[in-house]
Amino acid sequence: MNYTIAVAGKGGTGKTTLTGLLIDYLVKTNKKPIIAIDADANANLNEVLGEEVDITIGGIKEEVNKTEKAGNSFPGGMTKAQYLKYRLNTGITEGNGYDLLVMGRPEGEGCYCYVNGILKNQINTLSESYKYIVIDNEAGMEHLSRKVVKKLDTLLLISDCSRRGIQAVGRIKELVKELELNVGDIHLIVNKAPDGKLADGIKEEIERQGLNLLGVVPMDMKVYEYDAKGTPLVELPEDSVSKKALKDIFSKIKL
Repeated sequence: MNYTIAVAGKGGTGKTTLTGLLIDYLVKTNKKPIIAIDADANANLNEVLGEEVDITIGGIKEEVNKTEKAGNSFPGGMTKAQYLKYRLNTGITEGNGYDLLVMGRPEGEGCYCYVNGILKNQINTLSESYKYIVIDNEAGMEHLSRKVVKKLDTLLLISDCSRRGIQAVGRIKELVKELELNVGDIHLIVNKAPDGKLADGIKEEIERQGLNLLGVVPMDMKVYEYDAKGTPLVELPEDSVSKKALKDIFSKIKL
C-alpha cells in the first residue's frame, strides 16, 4: 500500500517550497521509497530540491511527435505507443533519497490535456513501486478537477495569511466535495505568517470556510535569502524557523 499526499493552493503561497521541504522531511525520517511529482506545467520543484532535470513528460511528448511527423521510424522497430512508454519509463530523475517526475509542458500553443492524460497514467503505473507519492499541483484546481490521482490520503491546502488565500483554498475544499473525490484528510497550512501569528480576521475566515488548520509557518527571511542566491531550499538549516515549524506540522500527519 502506498500513501499519497497532494499539495494545492493559489499561486505565490509557497506551496512548492513546502512540498520540497515535505519531501526532505520524508527522506530524513526514512519514509522511503518516495516519488516526487511536479504536476505544474511551469515546473520548479526541482529547484527547491536542488536537482537538474533534463527530461519532462511534455518534452517526451514533443520528441515522440516530432519523430512521427518527420516520418522517421522509432528505435528498435518499436511502435509510437511502445516508444512513448519506453521514454516515460526513463524519464525519472534520481534524487537524494527520492525519485522525481516532472510534467513540464509541450511546445507552442494549445492546452495541456494530452500531457495531463499521460501524467495520470504514469502516476497510476508508478504508484505500485513507491511507498510515498508526493504531488506538487499547479496553482488552482485543474489537476483535482481532472481527477489526475485516483486516491489521496492527505490533501494539504497551502495559503498565505490573507483572506483571499483562505477563500481560495476553501473553494478547493468545496471542489473536492462536489466532485466526490477519494480524499482522506484535508488540512490547511498557513504560510508566511508574520511572527507565526494569525490575525483574528484570518482565524474567523478559516472557521467560516470549515478548514482544519494543521499549523502556521512563520515568515522566514532565510527562505528569501536562499531563493535570491539560487540555493536549494532543502539546504535550509534545521533550526530555521520554517523548517522547525514544518517538522512539527508534518509530524501531525499520520504517515
